Amino acid sequence: MAEKIIWSGSSTFTTGSTPFKFYDDDPIFQAEADKVADFCARRLGWPLLEVELTPQSFYTCFEEAVTTYGNEVFQYKIRENYLSLEGFPTGSNLNSTLVQPSMYRIIQISKNYGTEAGVGGDVSKYSGSIDLIEDVQTYDLNAWATEQGITGSIEIRRVFYEAPPAIVRYFDPYAGTGTGVQSLMDAFNFGTYSPGINFLLMPASFDILKTQAIEFNDQIRRSAYSFEIVNNMLKVFPIPKTGGKLWIEYFKVSDREGAAGVSTNDGVVSNVAEVPYSNPSYRDINSVGRQWIYRYTLALAKEILGYIRGKYSTVPIPGSEVTLNQSDLLADARTEKEALLTNLREMLDQTSRSAQLERKRNENEYLRDTLQSIPMTIYVG
Repeated sequence: MAEKIIWSGSSTFTTGSTPFKFYDDDPIFQAEADKVADFCARRLGWPLLEVELTPQSFYTCFEEAVTTYGNEVFQYKIRENYLSLEGFPTGSNLNSTLVQPSMYRIIQISKNYGTEAGVGGDVSKYSGSIDLIEDVQTYDLNAWATEQGITGSIEIRRVFYEAPPAIVRYFDPYAGTGTGVQSLMDAFNFGTYSPGINFLLMPASFDILKTQAIEFNDQIRRSAYSFEIVNNMLKVFPIPKTGGKLWIEYFKVSDREGAAGVSTNDGVVSNVAEVPYSNPSYRDINSVGRQWIYRYTLALAKEILGYIRGKYSTVPIPGSEVTLNQSDLLADARTEKEALLTNLREMLDQTSRSAQLERKRNENEYLRDTLQSIPMTIYVG
């Protein structure tokens, strides 16, 4: 029968004692590994009780605790800054980098809205013209695109087929009063459409109301200028009575698809798995973080010990038997691990950028209320 292995009371850490060797070369980790092993063994009952763990068991728990702490911290940083990190070079290391919020990705996203709103964007807009033919109301855009040498599908964005501005039909009822000396129409290059006489200058709001009345009159009482596109057939209203050109603006569907395509650049961050964070440097973790790591190491060691003692529910001894505490160890270990992770995540959430700004705002409000409660000193001269 194999000899039972128990904690001897001391250990000596050497490089290679942990499974992954993430921190074996860190002198601070090396110095604390044996201290953490002794701490965990004492918390598990040694020397009053036997602890069925080896030094390597404690080192394994210590390494996992440090890695878990780093993962939680860096996952929080990724969530906090991912919009600024997307497109960041993957070859760098962000562990000790102060990530400044950037508007770059927000601007890139807003370009899609700019394209639709017609105020910018990242899709080229083209223009062209269609020759209007007298008494012809419908025009085939497919045939037009073929004539223009346009390949692929297009998306019509705007058709310049509108009524002349209402100002050309504007008539000032106050014209000829003899009180004005300036021609409003000439000032706006519409002098040829208005009586060439002087008139009283009215407020601009009066002119706006008049032009709106003219436009409403055209829409209600007359056949308004308009168009419709159905199945790539452009129909204009009213039917043209003279020749001329009809101007349009359009996008190429291939350009739009290219702007929305996935980048094939393998050197930039495209998902959370590619954000360049690595395992933390143990020597850079402060005392608050190390205390969390010690406690998480203990919880992991307690879990391993529970599994080991679960091999036998009782151990026979002369004249009696001893019941092992496997269930208690496992229950405590799982509860402690969950509590530690919850506490760490709450702390990280409270240090988020939005939480800090909200706390600062509350401080300013409290300070302002306090200052307003201070009575003002009255000076008597």
